[in-house]
Formats: sequence, C-alpha cells, structure tokens
Amino acid sequence: MARLLGWTLALLALAAAAWWYYAPQSLPTPLRHAAPVSPNARSTTPTLYKWRDAQGRLNVTDAPPKDRPYEAVQYNPDTNVVPGYRRPDAPGPAEQRPTPPPPSGKSR
Repeated sequence: MARLLGWTLALLALAAAAWWYYAPQSLPTPLRHAAPVSPNARSTTPTLYKWRDAQGRLNVTDAPPKDRPYEAVQYNPDTNVVPGYRRPDAPGPAEQRPTPPPPSGKSR
C-alpha cells in the first residue's frame, strides 16, 4: 500500500512539473506568480496600443481606442530606452528636431 502511494505521489509530481513546463499560462494565477518561470513561458508583457487623439497627440495605452485607428505595439521589457521627440514647433535646427512618425492608420 505504501509503495502504491509513493508511485502515485511521484506520478502526480511528474504531471504537475509537465503542466508547469508545457503550459505555464494555464496555471491558476496564484501558482503562476509563485512558481519559477518556465523556459517555455510566453512573454507576459501586455500589448500596448499607439494612437493619436483629435489634437494629433501621440497616446500609448493598454486598451485600444474604440473610435480611431491604432497600432498594436510589442515591446521588450528588458529595454529601458524610449526615443525622445521634440514638438515640431520647438526652437532649434531642423536636423535636431525629430518628429513622431505619422499614424499608421492600421486598425486591428
């Protein structure tokens, strides 16, 4: 009886390890945050949405706008660099004034 219980526990542990390794995104949230990261885990970074408002200002949000075109953006969370932009009407030489790219017009 003890031998059967030992094999049962070993099989359950093996099944749990396989579940964690092959399908970490399907684990319950408390377990997913407590468990070490599986090498097969997909990136957990959310998709960001880049769009322009009525005044032409660039916006980046975690939810897509409902009333205007947007572009879905994936980013590398290990990178802490954001390109800087100056307003087109800011003083200074033209070559030192990068302007934001125009909206892509793609809706997803």
